[in-house]
Amino acid sequence: MLGLIIPTLEQGLAYGLLAMGVFLTFRVLDFPDLTVEGSFPLGGAVLAILVVSGLNPFLATFLAFVAGALAGVITGILNTKLKIAGLLAGILTMTSLYSINLRVMGRSNIPLLRTKTIISVLEGWGIDSSYVSLVAFIIIVLLIKLLVDYFLFTEIGMSLRATGDNPVMVESLGVNTDVIKILGLSLANGLVALSGALVAQYQGFTDIGMGMGMIIVGLASVIIGEVVIRSRKIPLATLGVITGSIIYRLSISIALQLGFAPTDLKIVTALLVILALGAPSLRKIMIQDEFAEHLLEGGDQHAGIN
Repeated sequence: MLGLIIPTLEQGLAYGLLAMGVFLTFRVLDFPDLTVEGSFPLGGAVLAILVVSGLNPFLATFLAFVAGALAGVITGILNTKLKIAGLLAGILTMTSLYSINLRVMGRSNIPLLRTKTIISVLEGWGIDSSYVSLVAFIIIVLLIKLLVDYFLFTEIGMSLRATGDNPVMVESLGVNTDVIKILGLSLANGLVALSGALVAQYQGFTDIGMGMGMIIVGLASVIIGEVVIRSRKIPLATLGVITGSIIYRLSISIALQLGFAPTDLKIVTALLVILALGAPSLRKIMIQDEFAEHLLEGGDQHAGIN
């Protein structure tokens, strides 16, 4: 059982930053950003080529975040300055990043098994190899969560939240919503790329196709988290996103244990999203049915008394 829980927690935390980036665009900024499927492998590509070249893995991980942030800036500029629809702007950037990622990597796959990474560095500090990834991801994800929570309560962060809720009102207050959108997309895709860098170090390689389907993974984590922790308060909302990522990974692990083939995981993901999205409606229907049944029982009792 422990052999299932620890890898699930590790993967859930690593992909939790991806979910947090999706949360910032879809929930906070109300922007349908598909750049994610390009910025996730971009983070892994930048990380891989830098650590293979001998750069410090901590610095390489930070630069992966910067690369993802730049990808978000491109999407923001396409949307705000060139007036390209948000969905299409994300698709254009995502498509371009496929070629960019290949250019960065030089080939479709880079192994990292014999390369110094954050995980191998922490092992050298004496942390048990069985728990080193878990410890590293807990520290990184907790730190990022606290920084994001703090940022969203700053003046700029409040402007970001307000832009997602009512951009017209924010503009009337003299705030440049174009700059705020670019900033939000930059931060979100930076987190997504950071997640890609952590996943690459965890799995021991970077692959050009590792971003495929990541937008669904992020959305599933966000939606599941919102069902589990129903709160609009930012600290609880970000905690819910990370929790949703862990639950999603647990569901995938259980599906594999039950005998589902890896090729079936896409439909498993779709079903999870459908259940999470439909949960409020199903709950409402059940409450209405129970209320109707209670009224009928009350009517029958009243008729019996008469």
